[in-house]
This record gives sequence, structure tokens and C-alpha cells, in this order.
Amino acid sequence: MIETFQAALPHGITLSCRAAGAPGAPLLIFLHGFPEAAFVWDELLVHFGARYRCVAPNLRGFEQSSAPAEVEAYRAKHLMADIEALVAHCNRAAGRAPDAPLAALVAHDWGGAVAWNLAVQRRSLLSRLVIINSPHPATFLREMQRSPAQQAASAYMNFLCRPDAASLLAENDFARLWPFLTAHGTTEPRGGWLTDAVKAQYRAVWSAGLQGGLNYYRASPLRPPTAQDQSLMALQFPPEFVTVHVPTLVIWGERDVALLPALLDGLEVYVPKLRLVRVDDATHWIVHERPALVAREIEAALGA
Repeated sequence: MIETFQAALPHGITLSCRAAGAPGAPLLIFLHGFPEAAFVWDELLVHFGARYRCVAPNLRGFEQSSAPAEVEAYRAKHLMADIEALVAHCNRAAGRAPDAPLAALVAHDWGGAVAWNLAVQRRSLLSRLVIINSPHPATFLREMQRSPAQQAASAYMNFLCRPDAASLLAENDFARLWPFLTAHGTTEPRGGWLTDAVKAQYRAVWSAGLQGGLNYYRASPLRPPTAQDQSLMALQFPPEFVTVHVPTLVIWGERDVALLPALLDGLEVYVPKLRLVRVDDATHWIVHERPALVAREIEAALGA
């Protein structure tokens, strides 16, 4: 059974959360991406809730979580602070030390961007990392600098940075947003998961506001270069800033049209304790398309 709560964090941010499982059980945290929200994890929360305390926050800017207006508020250091404070909040509720490590951090898309950074900079916070179709910053930077194919696949990011993007996306019952959830230009996503009930969940989240989610793109330096902005081409990441030393599972739907499979090339250089699961018949929305497979692979990672 899914429960909801508001986590009021000491630094003034409140995260609306969905959860399952006993508060005293080992803690799993699930981080969503754009244009999603915490509800996308419901099936996995229930699955793992028999043995774990599973918490899926709506990230800042999404659903009913705090949504600061300033773009600066969506930089990585602030997003990491939210999750670190949420871990402490959940640990205190369980009677544990605030800095007790997570059993695992599970993350997709923009949630993965936060999780990669946490795994490097707050290594003691988590025992394991699970990434689902979210590029490692070093391989993403490489491909964005060198690969015309990835630059083209990521071109939508520059549209999402436009000042009028939120209003354009909201027009005509979010007519420009629904295609984000499909693949290869089709009108329906693979597996038929986008039912009327799921559409209603998405519509409710989007109706709460889109600008917070769009600010993730505006705050990030990792977006395709343009004639007016070539700053990405000068960006470099020292290895110590991007190397992940915690055991990491990466699950990747290889039919992702926005994040191409070349992003996985050389990943083991930055993630020495890596297990990579490629799923050739899944897209970016693998959590919706193949929840049983995702659950099975996370189970294996937790048992490792």
C-alpha cells in the first residue's frame, strides 16, 4: 500500500513523498526524472515494501514539492542537499543515526544525474547505486562534445531551456509533452503502458506546474552546443570528480532515442564496480515498460 507524506527539511525545502514498507526497515530511495514524478515508482515501492522502507520523493520543482523560482536553486549541490536531508529525515523516523547509509539509491533520468553526483561526493550515504537510463556525466560530456548523433538526440534540451517552454508544453492538453513518452515517432509507447489512468496521473502532475522541472535543464551546463553558446566544448571533469566507487548496477533500455547506447562505452573506467544490464527491446521508459525486469535486477543487486 502506498502512503504519502510531506518531508519538511531543515534547509527550508519540503519534498512530497510516496512510500511503502515499515519505517524501521532498511531504506531504499527512488529518484524520478522529467517529465515524471514520484508515482512512476509505485509498483516497485510495493514490490520492495515487504522488506524495505521505500521512499520516492517528488524532486524539488515537481508535483507538490517546493519549487524555488530561481534557476540557481536547481544546481546539483542543492539537489544533492535535498536527498541527503531526506535520508537523515527517514533515518531519524526509523530511530537510526541520521547518516546511516541507504541500502540502495535507485534513480532514472534527472534523478540519475543527482544520484551519480551523490555517489561520488557523498559516498558514505549509500551502500549501492542503481541507475536506469541516466548517463554518467563523463560519458555524457564526451558524447555531447564529439558525437553529432548525440547532439541531435539531445537537441530538445535547448528547446526546454526557452523562456516560453512551460507555456508551450502546457498548450492543448500538453500536446507537446505526450510525445516525450513515446518512441520512434509513434503515437503510443511500447507495451501500451500509457493508459487513461496513467495519463491522468501525468496530467495532474503537469497541471501543478512545469517550470520547476524545466529549470533542471536551464541550470545544467550539459546541453548541446549552439552557434550562440559553445561553453560545453570547454568543459572538463577531473577523474576524481566523476569516479564512482560504490557497487553500481546500470539498467539501460537500448531503444532510448534521446540517450544513445554509445553513452555506455567506457563506463567501467568511471564506475569500477559496475554491472551493466542492456535491454535491447526497451526504451527510456523501461520502468513503465518492464517493471518486473527492473525489479528482478534490483533484487539481484541488493543480494550481491
